[in-house]
Amino acid sequence: MKTSVIWFSGLALLGACSQVAARSDSHHHGHHNHSEHATAPIGVMGEHLHPKGEWMLTYSYMSMHMDENLDGDDKVDTAQVLNDFMVSPTRMSMQMHMFGAMYGASEKLMLMAMIPYKSYSMDHVTRAGMRFSTQSQGFGDLDLSATYGLYESGDRRWLLNLGVSLPTGEISARDDTPAGSDQKLPYPMQLGSGTYDLKPGLTYSARLGSVSWGAQLKATLRTGDNDNDYRLGNEYGLGAWAVYRLNRYLNSSLRLDGRSWGNINGADPELNPMLVPTSRTDLRGGERVDLLFGFDLIPTAVGWRNHRLGVEFGLPVYQKLDGPQPGVDYRVSIALQSVF
Repeated sequence: MKTSVIWFSGLALLGACSQVAARSDSHHHGHHNHSEHATAPIGVMGEHLHPKGEWMLTYSYMSMHMDENLDGDDKVDTAQVLNDFMVSPTRMSMQMHMFGAMYGASEKLMLMAMIPYKSYSMDHVTRAGMRFSTQSQGFGDLDLSATYGLYESGDRRWLLNLGVSLPTGEISARDDTPAGSDQKLPYPMQLGSGTYDLKPGLTYSARLGSVSWGAQLKATLRTGDNDNDYRLGNEYGLGAWAVYRLNRYLNSSLRLDGRSWGNINGADPELNPMLVPTSRTDLRGGERVDLLFGFDLIPTAVGWRNHRLGVEFGLPVYQKLDGPQPGVDYRVSIALQSVF
């Protein structure tokens, strides 16, 4: 049901955007340099094409803070969690460095590779009142993808996104806990999926004068079980954005980012589901919609027309989790793109 709602809503939104954009065809035609007039916020990937032979290197840093446990959309205090489990998570943070490269293989095909370096930290409290933290860090799964231009008319464009995620991230991360040294960490602390995942998507973008807008549907479809006998739930996303060019150096953006993800199939035999809710495979799914505000700096005044620096700050406006599990408090991203 969650999947159907997101996909049907996305198709309706894409159709509405297409009708609005059709009215702009008589006013705007031709191509624009991506770095001069971005069509999407810095946090959206696969929403544009590069000319044949052109490269773009990207680096982004994202920090996400998770505080307070949620069950559905209700907050659950630590005492309630400890009624059912020996340990309760109290706070989690994630930092991610994303490195990427994009290449224009032709005028209608762009190839992309991206790999993240992740760092997780989770604070806990036991029934006895003991507090402790666990950490994990390392490279995540490698994403390889292609973006193909399906249709273009004036300043509106439909793109097909096809990708695969390779299981390069650790799924057996360990740390010391009160239960002993070198213990297997629960599912949210692992760095990868352990499976080969398919990532299809569809993107629409348009522009009229100083305003750009668009929408994107994406999915992550898991295949098979990993070496620890489980498979993460499929994930579906719908995003929509608007970008306003304040002047030749600065863009402002507003974005909605919606996600729905399923529970885990199977289970890691080393994890005890009675110990902590993050080890329960049926308490990992959920839905969330974030509202993000952003700015892009394009320093053409000093000759850096092929560089772009962007910042986004986001807050959840809707969250419903199969919990108890930590809910997102806020997220912030900083990214740099360079074209050559």
